[in-house]
Amino acid sequence: MKVAAIASALLAGSASAFAPQRAGRADVALSAEKSASLPFMNRPALLDGSMAGDVGFDPLGLSNIDDVGIDLYWLREAEVKHCRVAMLAVAGILQVEIFGPAPGCEMATAKCQMDAFWQLWNAHPQYIAFALIMIMLIETFSGIAATTGRETGLRAPGDFGLDPLGFKTGDPDKYARLEAQEIANGRLAMWAAAGLLVQGCTTHQGGIENLMQSLSDNAF
Repeated sequence: MKVAAIASALLAGSASAFAPQRAGRADVALSAEKSASLPFMNRPALLDGSMAGDVGFDPLGLSNIDDVGIDLYWLREAEVKHCRVAMLAVAGILQVEIFGPAPGCEMATAKCQMDAFWQLWNAHPQYIAFALIMIMLIETFSGIAATTGRETGLRAPGDFGLDPLGFKTGDPDKYARLEAQEIANGRLAMWAAAGLLVQGCTTHQGGIENLMQSLSDNAF
């Protein structure tokens, strides 16, 4: 009997070694999809690639915030808005530096647009006041659109129906590519705008002027 019992225990132990094991937490973590931009991290659950420019980059986990009045929809709205503002800002800063101030702003002669702002403020503060009023109105209407769109689900973040060239009614693949290009160029423009602001405040030179100075000084 003892020999039979020992043999049965050994057979049972051998069989259990080849039996399928239940997946534990480590197995689930290893099998989770990795982020395309950060392959050493798991892809955030809400960043499934459906949004233009989504490469799973969210190391701080901001896409999972939903308990402070801010969610992924709101964050996407903010990103698209800042992308567009930054592209306009960079184009405007460089345009004024190259071609000079716009009519009515001739007193803003500084190449550094941070200094040119204060020249304009000292000469015509009403221009700045008018611009601030327009910004408040735009922010009010865009905030209403974003809030309504988030509640109803009938509006994509950043979509104001502005499509005079009819890109949205054309080839869907081409339109998706244009959306991705807008986000990519907007993200680059945000870095560029930040760089122009910082270098303008620290060197008091225009962006192109500062670049030429760096090249002549072999600063790279």
